[in-house]
Amino acid sequence: MRTAATTTKKYIHYMTTIIAEINGNLASAFGLLGAAIGVGMIGTKAAEAVGRNPGAATKILVQAIIGMALAEGLGVLALFLAK
Repeated sequence: MRTAATTTKKYIHYMTTIIAEINGNLASAFGLLGAAIGVGMIGTKAAEAVGRNPGAATKILVQAIIGMALAEGLGVLALFLAK
């Protein structure tokens, strides 16, 4: 026979599990959103820099790719650490 106390404990455990999953998903989402915004900003600034100085396009491209890779790496790290 179930008592009110055991039912309440099961309910609290169930809700705690759901809240933990939601928090993990939100952390992953914000980490990936930050990475996406970072990559977009790097691309925008690289395009502006090439527009100002087309002769330095190769150097700018290399720096932009490194910056984008670092931003994506942090996004992937946030995805795996939050789960």
